[in-house]
Amino acid sequence: QVQLVESGGGLVQAGGSLRLSCVASGSIFSINSMGWYRQAPGKQRESVAIITSGGNTNYAESVKGRFTISRDGAKNTVYLQMNNLKPEDTDVYYCRLLASARVYWGQGTQVTVSS
Repeated sequence: QVQLVESGGGLVQAGGSLRLSCVASGSIFSINSMGWYRQAPGKQRESVAIITSGGNTNYAESVKGRFTISRDGAKNTVYLQMNNLKPEDTDVYYCRLLASARVYWGQGTQVTVSS
């Protein structure tokens, strides 16, 4: 069984920073990618940032230049450094793992940015 545990969400003022972490544990083989998605109530979940096992990254246009995704392969951990946060970044952020053609999701962590 695979588990993803996120941490690091919270309340921050606009212009501030937060760092999200996601640790994957369990029977994990052949990780393809890890990433962060976000979802507001009533809206579809959208991709924020993805990093492949080879280190390639992909960002949503809305976060380019402000967010940085990184990983520690030895610890099966992915991070999302979020700088210059804006009120529109307020969402529940979910960690996603793609491994052996299966997708796993974390439980989500709330990020709230006040204006």
